[in-house]
Amino acid sequence: MPIKIPVKLPASKVLANENIFVMDENRASSQDIRPLRIGILNLMPTKIETETQLARLLGNTPLQVEVELVQVSTHKAKNVSPEHMLAFYKTFDEIKQQKFDGFIITGAPVEKMAFEEVDYWEELCTIMEWTKTNVHSTFHICWGAQAAMYYHYGIDKYPLKEKLSGIFRHKVSYKNSILMRGFDDEFMVPHSRHTTVKIEDVKKCKDIKILACSEKAGLYAAATKNGKQIFITGHSEYDRDTLKKEYLRDKDAGLNPKVPENYFPDDNPEKDPVVTWRGHANLIYSNWLNYFVYQSTPYDITEIK
Repeated sequence: MPIKIPVKLPASKVLANENIFVMDENRASSQDIRPLRIGILNLMPTKIETETQLARLLGNTPLQVEVELVQVSTHKAKNVSPEHMLAFYKTFDEIKQQKFDGFIITGAPVEKMAFEEVDYWEELCTIMEWTKTNVHSTFHICWGAQAAMYYHYGIDKYPLKEKLSGIFRHKVSYKNSILMRGFDDEFMVPHSRHTTVKIEDVKKCKDIKILACSEKAGLYAAATKNGKQIFITGHSEYDRDTLKKEYLRDKDAGLNPKVPENYFPDDNPEKDPVVTWRGHANLIYSNWLNYFVYQSTPYDITEIK
């Protein structure tokens, strides 16, 4: 089934070229079906790339999905035009009276800062509190996952000695997790961050179940027992060249970054990266949409609580 996004959104053309079925508003309204309403609070600086990455994964399922892009009003995006934000994004005030089957809170390049120092932290806390009553299941990514564990459960993040960047091997920790259904015993995931959440801190929280970890990258996936809150510390949504762009950006800025691990063949940045994570990226998003959203969300969306 298709993903419903604004026709003029840059992601629309990219996804159509990849044979991912994109449906416009007119055609979607003629179908006798209630699509899943998925909100995306996009805190990433690369708005258009992130929109495309997430839309690609959300559109690769048998379910019809309607995406609503959301921005914080207390921070102005610097790497995308105001026209793009005005055309395709809504503020929290514009959607706070609505209900959503699923909601995604992305990462953000603010992890070196204390949570309370982030200029939109107060607004983000309001949004995270709102998800408890207006969203059936919320999917948090990277810094978004760290922020949610801190806000909801007081689990803090800690700085790493050096940036964690690369593709890392993971293992499923909880075999009966339906979020990990169909996963191989070992699977690869991209990570790109300066901070981490300690596994021992998460284990102390009775409300959270650890689902998958990495010996090198640490915690990857965790969830509350009812699946209302999902925490993903990696970037399964990343494209082939996302880490390459980050590496070259940091290199050009004189930061002397390490070459991302397990990413370039022979660790040679002159060679094209090899994708080893795409299958499991699609699987985790389809599992979330199917088992934590579609299978249990009320047919009458107003009954979400």
